[in-house]
Amino acid sequence: MTLKKTLICTTAIVSLLPISIVDAVADSERGSLTVVGSRLNQTKSEIGTSVSVITAEDIEELGFDFAVDAIASAPGVTVNQNGPFGGFASIRIRGAASGQTLVLIDGVPVNDPSSPGGGYDFARLDTDAIERIEVLKGPQSTLWGTDAIGGVVSIITKEPEDGIGGSAFGEYGSFNTFRGGASIGTAGDAGDIRFAVTGTSSDGNSKADEDNGNPEDDGFESVTLSANGGLNLPNDIRLDANVLWSDSEADFDGFVFGAQGNVGDSDDVNETEELSGNVSLNVPLFDGRLQNQFLIGYSDIDRRNFSGGVPSFRSGGDRTLYRYQGTLTINTQNALAFGAEREETETQTAERTIDGAFALYEFKPIESLTLTGGIRIDDHDQFGSETTGRVAAAYAPTDQITLSASWGQGFKAPTLFQSTFICCGETEPNLNLQPETSEGFDIGIQFRTEDGRGQFEVTYFDQETEDQIAFGATGYENIEMVESKGVEVAGTYQVTDWFTVSANYAYIDAEDGTGTRLIRVPEHSGDVRLSFNPEGPFSGSVLVRSNGEELDPNGDLDSWTRVDLTGQYEVTENVELYARVENLFDEDYQQILGYGTPGLSGSVGIRLRY
Repeated sequence: MTLKKTLICTTAIVSLLPISIVDAVADSERGSLTVVGSRLNQTKSEIGTSVSVITAEDIEELGFDFAVDAIASAPGVTVNQNGPFGGFASIRIRGAASGQTLVLIDGVPVNDPSSPGGGYDFARLDTDAIERIEVLKGPQSTLWGTDAIGGVVSIITKEPEDGIGGSAFGEYGSFNTFRGGASIGTAGDAGDIRFAVTGTSSDGNSKADEDNGNPEDDGFESVTLSANGGLNLPNDIRLDANVLWSDSEADFDGFVFGAQGNVGDSDDVNETEELSGNVSLNVPLFDGRLQNQFLIGYSDIDRRNFSGGVPSFRSGGDRTLYRYQGTLTINTQNALAFGAEREETETQTAERTIDGAFALYEFKPIESLTLTGGIRIDDHDQFGSETTGRVAAAYAPTDQITLSASWGQGFKAPTLFQSTFICCGETEPNLNLQPETSEGFDIGIQFRTEDGRGQFEVTYFDQETEDQIAFGATGYENIEMVESKGVEVAGTYQVTDWFTVSANYAYIDAEDGTGTRLIRVPEHSGDVRLSFNPEGPFSGSVLVRSNGEELDPNGDLDSWTRVDLTGQYEVTENVELYARVENLFDEDYQQILGYGTPGLSGSVGIRLRY
């Protein structure tokens, strides 16, 4: 039986067992465990490095249907999508390339091993199954190994609550768009289980900008299934299983020489099937002071393109992950996380193996000071061994102020595509291609008002990447250096009991070694969010999103500002009506040259909780 089938079957078996929830971020003697992506489960104020957390409540309030829109709300994150409704969507953290961001779903890497840069396409990831998103910025290879050279996006899916319950929703909007879904879950002393399904169907609009004479609508359909379950065994042993599967079909536009961005209407279709999941066994020892996790994870992607109904391209790949992590709470001042991983990656034409071992140490000499250090060794079967390190500090001299600083290293081996690609008259791939390495630091200050209504933070960052891989005249090659530095500012203030203002801003100066600005990285970007929640059935929000000028390989992109509105009306305790207006002032803008974005549009829906 293949691992893919075993993963699905194990989840189904666990799901049929009696149930009880175990909160992955429950309180312990070491405090409320918040940032799962830290591997030490540190709180945001302890981790010492810049991290943005986007919760399910944030996603629901702002009406985000897809994860890419939610992640775009984090300061320092840039999104580029070649058209809505299934158009390829990539993110950059602080100017790092999309392939330099590691994406985890419930701790399992899901980056596409068959794509040229090894990035993750966020276009199809629905938000309905997501509990929260953590965006860890800067080099994180000591925590998560290769691909985490510029940052980590850690996505945690929803778990059931106590008892039996669930929800269902349905909405209709512009471009003849239908979206709906349902979930059901239950929890008991023996274990827990949750199932959910979400589907979207839309006529869409043209991926190639309609202003350039491209009237053809590009449709989109997708379905997402998720399941997770756990069994509580004797001696506090816990068996968990998670699966997330999606199948989508998206029309897209093709190459038209001479058109803006060299893109125009065409009869092209992409079909993509994705699967990720894991099975883990958690074994506590020594009265729970040593937590042991044994995990097997798997992710798989299969992409097929059709032109005029005829198959034109196919690619795919999978990752299999074997992981052990031990977390030892020595006492209230000392904690240690250590472990080993083996990742096997395979595409249709090649395969690779990476073995890694890591150790992270947390020391709290006083209650207000948290020091963290770590080291990791990765052994790549083609490019040899690489050692990365990380140190961080967080100090709260008063209840209102927290000072933080971190330094880390990153490592990314050439992708399977890059290391085997032959082009431009060459007879073999570039055998001199070297792994990318990075080094970066950030320094920040957080300030909380005495009345507890406000919180503000400022972070300065600087990161250098050496031997970054780029496509040159004869194929893939290393360029000397890329540097990205800048400032992130974020703040929230509760003006009244029912009105809250949040804002963030990022300045990013990203250049290569010649002083040339990096493409698709704005110097200035930011959001302003107004949240209204008065007594009574109505609540709502206003989101103003601004993006500065960007360079594109085929020209320049103008700056843009977009305004979105959302509102909810609670009919009863279990029934809610909601609506969303996107691009209120019909801003005409592009995220990638030649590709359009929706104008004024919206949707209305109903949500049931039971």
